[in-house]
Amino acid sequence: MTTNAQAVTALEARHVLQTYKRQPVVFVRGEGTRLFDAEGRAYLDFISGIGVVVLGHAHPGLASVVADQAKTLIHTSNLYYHPLQGQLAARLAALSGLPRAFFCNSGTEAVEACLKFARRFWYSQGVNNRTAFVALEHGFSGRTMGALSVTANALYRDPFGPLIPGVTFVSPDDIAGLEAAVTENTAAIIAEPIQGEGGVRPLSPAFAAAIARVTQQTGTLLIADEIQCGLGRTGRPFYHQAFGWTPDLVTVGKAIGSGIPIGAALVAEHVAVQIFAGDHGTTYGGNLLSTRAGLYVLEQLDILAPHIEDAGELFGRRLLDLQARHAFVRSVRGAGLMRGLELAVDAQPVVDAALKAGLLVNRTAERVVRMLPPLTVSTAEIEEAIEILDSALASVKVGGSTVEVRA
Repeated sequence: MTTNAQAVTALEARHVLQTYKRQPVVFVRGEGTRLFDAEGRAYLDFISGIGVVVLGHAHPGLASVVADQAKTLIHTSNLYYHPLQGQLAARLAALSGLPRAFFCNSGTEAVEACLKFARRFWYSQGVNNRTAFVALEHGFSGRTMGALSVTANALYRDPFGPLIPGVTFVSPDDIAGLEAAVTENTAAIIAEPIQGEGGVRPLSPAFAAAIARVTQQTGTLLIADEIQCGLGRTGRPFYHQAFGWTPDLVTVGKAIGSGIPIGAALVAEHVAVQIFAGDHGTTYGGNLLSTRAGLYVLEQLDILAPHIEDAGELFGRRLLDLQARHAFVRSVRGAGLMRGLELAVDAQPVVDAALKAGLLVNRTAERVVRMLPPLTVSTAEIEEAIEILDSALASVKVGGSTVEVRA
């Protein structure tokens, strides 16, 4: 295996479709909250594969169960039963209150499934006009055609139109707009309880309550998109539980496999009874390797729950300290171990400075530094990251001058 950084990047430039703007680093090994590049340099990973590697890199327990399953049986297809899908579905039901699961390979596929299931719910009852969706500005649900149709950013959408019709976008601050957007033609509202790609934006309690009220009054289905904020990331199994929502469908991805590709659409019983054999399918989804990994990850998240709560509280408090020191940090967003620093300037210089100092974070919504560390992150690692961020923020210049740092 070639690990020389120059050779790796040159080979990609010739043969890999150039759909990503990668950071100039080649990673070859990981351990816990650390990644190591081709030259052996260590980095503190506070993005964890965009919220995926929740147990940290090269977790020995996960590696052991994946290796054991790979030696036993990886895949049979959904033509047959195997012992693990039901077990994982039951664990997810206990966490979410939604009794059924459809397993797929990613969060985006879970969104696609939920959009189909929402339409099928109405069609099964002879209600053929309820095909429209309401989604939120700043929301992101994926890049396949259906998921892209309920993703707000025009830069993602415009080159691929026309997308599926009947999607209305509403500002997450506009309760009256939400009420007007939901009509007799609306199949479902889809909403991230914390908008991840949109800038780590939690919905306000008032707007979340309006979503609950409108869906209950109109019978419109509610799809809670928990791909980034779900499964312990915020200190709760699912962040919609902070709002008291009872969603009809929930999307799951990222964290559930801690790097092994798996996603799930969680389905309430009254929706499930309107879905029938042949309505949806997948070749790889729910295979033995991915469901074995998912079962192990959920077991570990149960054990980690008190640590996640304590670490999230510390992380939020220390980020507020940074806001107090740096005048251009406008706010600290998020919950638990899903955090964003909203800046008054473009976030990329901070991300670049942090990378040079050995800390991985990323930029989203132009002015937000997003952080999604492994849920195993230690107190010492949080303090180390804060120290590096402090220096990275201090290095930012605006108009030729370093931005004010408060004593």
